Amino acid sequence: MNQIKPHQLWIGNAGDCRAISRILGNDIRAIVQLAAEEQPAVFPRELISCRFPLLDGTGNDADLIDLAARCVANLVERGVATLVCCGAGMSRSPAIVAAALSRINRSDLGKSLEAVIKVHPADVSLGFWKEVREVSNSPRGPTP
Repeated sequence: MNQIKPHQLWIGNAGDCRAISRILGNDIRAIVQLAAEEQPAVFPRELISCRFPLLDGTGNDADLIDLAARCVANLVERGVATLVCCGAGMSRSPAIVAAALSRINRSDLGKSLEAVIKVHPADVSLGFWKEVREVSNSPRGPTP
């Protein structure tokens, strides 16, 4: 689990998503789960939990990708400490965090991904990244 500074934003994997003591120890208040293949984690009732069942590849609903990126962007803009996690934490999480940061900063999506990769290891699926780019370039994105 790595923090994307200066934001109260962390990226992690499915194991990090279930490490409640570590989540609470970092004062994280929201968890955004992105892995369709993972069972939804159960959290203490004081935590915000959002789940967007995304595939690590192609075949995702564009609206679901858009909602996930907007959710993360909204949480970050409101200063809510947030953990974004997927299966291995190396594809969907970095891509959605990059899309969220691109929306917040009104910056280039590719440059946002480069910034994320400097802090957190990534191996973003080319198919998934193509879908994220298409959503970000559509009329619905990148405005929050």
